[in-house]
Amino acid sequence: MIELFQHIIHLDFPWIVQEYQSAIYFVLFLVIFIETGLVVMPILPGDSLLFTAGLFAAPSLSGEPGELNIVLLLSLLTIAAVLGDNVNYWIGRKLGLGVFNWKIKGRPLVKKEYLEKTELFFEKNGTKAIIMARFVPLVRTFTPFAAGIGKMNYRKFFLFDVFGGFLWIFSLTLAGYFLGNITWIKDNVEKVCLGIIFISVLPMIISFVKSKSAKRNA
Repeated sequence: MIELFQHIIHLDFPWIVQEYQSAIYFVLFLVIFIETGLVVMPILPGDSLLFTAGLFAAPSLSGEPGELNIVLLLSLLTIAAVLGDNVNYWIGRKLGLGVFNWKIKGRPLVKKEYLEKTELFFEKNGTKAIIMARFVPLVRTFTPFAAGIGKMNYRKFFLFDVFGGFLWIFSLTLAGYFLGNITWIKDNVEKVCLGIIFISVLPMIISFVKSKSAKRNA
């Protein structure tokens, strides 16, 4: 399992496809579910994983089908994203802040600073933060948890969450699918994924800089 996650973090799709074959769909489902559903596992390559999965589903220039089925991919990963967020919401609603008291070898299992950043994100963007957070690493894991702690109306949360999950999965996966045959992208997957990660965390960086600047001015 540790070896698998190492390959996932490095987006080593050729290895995953070779080792797991058709079970790769279950692996990808599990990764998206864990990143969105378990507040103790916020650091997984969600955005870049979706893009790379779409790239591997893209047909070749000669018309041969990709190694993954795009319809199955989009369906399963959307379900994983929505299911994960809903599990996370109810974890927050039932366990509340008590989860921050959990420790492993004296170290906190969940960092409270991530929740604080998420709460600032909520304050700035309101309910639409549920949709926007899908595209921001760390924040997307803690947003449903924070919504649960705050006892946000579940119906409202669910509607925004389904739309956000659909938008996140389809936009990034289809981007990889439709750009998959561009030679430069195929030859520079790592650089493209790093670019996606940078764009994803940019709003968080800007928010952090603005927060520091406001404190200095105060």
